[in-house]
Amino acid sequence: MPKRWGKQTDEDHAGSEGDSEGVAPPARKTQKKDTEDSDGITVCDISKTRRVSVRNWQGNVVVDIREFYFKDGKQLPGKKGISLTMEQWYVLRDHVDEIDKAVAEKA
Repeated sequence: MPKRWGKQTDEDHAGSEGDSEGVAPPARKTQKKDTEDSDGITVCDISKTRRVSVRNWQGNVVVDIREFYFKDGKQLPGKKGISLTMEQWYVLRDHVDEIDKAVAEKA
């Protein structure tokens, strides 16, 4: 039986997962970007201000989905976002088909 999402604690979240912008445009793959987090690898931009990256945080690899903002000509990571541990990422990845099916039912 596949592992299901359980009750999450504040430690499971690195910000907010809310999305007030509605449907995002199709993701496009990008090269690594010059950001303040030089050890991260940008996988794709999902909007002008949202990005998916893989990085090291406190000695652990995380999948980071985060909003960015501009200040003084630099693009900086914001507080809104979520960093998934590898265990959390595997659970989400294993349920992509179920998520797609639920999205199709609601569309």
